[in-house]
Amino acid sequence: FGSTAPAHRSQLAFAAGRMFSRALLFAGLAAGSCSASSDGEAVAKNPIRKVVTMLQAMQKRVEEEGEKEKELYEKFMCYCKNGGGELSASISAAESKVPAVSSDIEAAEGKLAQTKEDLKQAQADRVAAKEAMAEAKAIREKEAAAFAAEKAEADTNIAA
Repeated sequence: FGSTAPAHRSQLAFAAGRMFSRALLFAGLAAGSCSASSDGEAVAKNPIRKVVTMLQAMQKRVEEEGEKEKELYEKFMCYCKNGGGELSASISAAESKVPAVSSDIEAAEGKLAQTKEDLKQAQADRVAAKEAMAEAKAIREKEAAAFAAEKAEADTNIAA
């Protein structure tokens, strides 16, 4: 909508209203020149009266639509004025948050890198611990076998 739109619309509505008024005047003059009867049925069947009634209804609808259009335009302009201020306030608030969010992102990236490094270290420690456990188990099994052999020899010596 441009700034000239309401003026243009109101001019159109005014011109349409003038046109309907002239048509009603013409229809009224034409109806006046015809012989009018007091019978309601004759008036209802009068084609000029039908045209006049139809033009009056059209004029009423055009005026109502013009009022609705005017109200909608006023609401839209109010929205444009108020919405622009709210939008600029929102933009400035978001721009002021940019440095804080950037530093938060950098901190999170640093923490992520540290966590990944800790994970690699923990995995390496786990592998080393498993190897140490396997080595200790092998030593215990070897010592258990040596003990069993010595015990068996001691038992045979005692039994003899």
